[in-house]
This record gives sequence, structure tokens and C-alpha cells, in this order.
Amino acid sequence: MTTLDNNQQQRMADKIAQIDRLCARARIMPVITIMREEDILPLADALAAGGLTVLEITLRSVHGLTAIRRLREERPELCVGAGTVLDRQMLAAAEEAGAQFIVTPGSTAELLQAGLESDVPMLPGTSSASDIMLGYALGYRRFKLFPAEVCGGTAALKALGGPFNGVRFCPTGGVNPDNLQRYMAQPNVMCVGGTWMFDSEWVKNGDWARIQQCSAKALELLA
Repeated sequence: MTTLDNNQQQRMADKIAQIDRLCARARIMPVITIMREEDILPLADALAAGGLTVLEITLRSVHGLTAIRRLREERPELCVGAGTVLDRQMLAAAEEAGAQFIVTPGSTAELLQAGLESDVPMLPGTSSASDIMLGYALGYRRFKLFPAEVCGGTAALKALGGPFNGVRFCPTGGVNPDNLQRYMAQPNVMCVGGTWMFDSEWVKNGDWARIQQCSAKALELLA
């Protein structure tokens, strides 16, 4: 079993605190895949105008790193992280682009170790108790539950709360306005991730006002 020294323990505690602060700010974190570079700023502006200012930009498209870099430079008031980080190389590229946090869809020993060494806080993905235990051994206490609905949704979160006291989650995958409140009512949920507030057709058509309105309505559900 890996044993963290005092310095590593303190660094991990600091990064957990950072994750807690950004999730408290976010409440709902848009998970964004940029398909056209011209959408980067207007989409971010529409989401922010609706109250969503913590953005996860996935690396699923060739525009992901560009989006992170531009938003960090041109919209410094936003908190911008990298999602769909799959390995050490992608983590390094996201750091270089200026990502303020890292989100992964799953956990590997290599990626968890890279996150431990990084100065940027990481939210590792999990879909099982075994995944959590891999991260737990390295000091991780905050995870992304993905795909949340497929993994059991709120029932899974209730079950995981027993053996993993002190662990909290950001469920992503299948979260929508119909189940949002149920997720956020779970004591081990700190925020949720989703895409429903910016339908791909709205982005394609430049319907920024609709995205702003949907973002604001999403937060109203948590009022």
C-alpha cells in the first residue's frame, strides 16, 4: 500500500480544499465539448450570464486545449478545467494550456500518480468501489461518479456513503432537470456535471439567449 509522506499529505489536503471551493462555486458544472473554435467565447459567455462560471472543457475534440487556453486568457473571471483526461500526456498538455482543475472519466494507477505529483487538483473518475479504493490509497477523497445514472444513480451514492465516509462526488452522465434535485440532496454530492443546458443544436444555431435562460433555470432548481 502507498503511504504518503507529510508533504504529500499536505499537498493533497490543499488540493481537496481547492476542489471543494470550486464545486461550491459551481453547483452545476457544464461539461463542454467544443466542435467549432468560433463557439468558445459566446458559449462560455452565455453559460456565465446564466450563472454557470465553472466550466469543464473536455479534450474530446481538437479544440479542447485551444478553448482552455483562450478562456484562461480572455475570460480570466471564469474557472476553467480540463475533462476527459486519459493519461499523463493529456494531463501535462492540459496543465500547459492553463487548466485550473483536471477531471478524468476513470482511474488508472498511472493517472492517479500523475495527479498526485501535479500542482493542479484532480477529480478522478470512478464507477465502482474498487476505483475509489485505488484513489483513496493515494489520498484522494473527491471523485467524479461516471456515468452516474448507469452506475446506479442516487442509490449507488447512498450505498457508497457507508464504506467511504468523508468521500464526496460530482455525478456526471445522465444528470438532468428531472433528477438534479435528487442528486444534490445526497450528503456525499458536492456538485453535478451535465450538458442539458446547452443542447448541441442550440450551440450550432448560435442560440445563446436560450442557453443563458436554460442555465439560469437549472440553478433556480437548487434555490
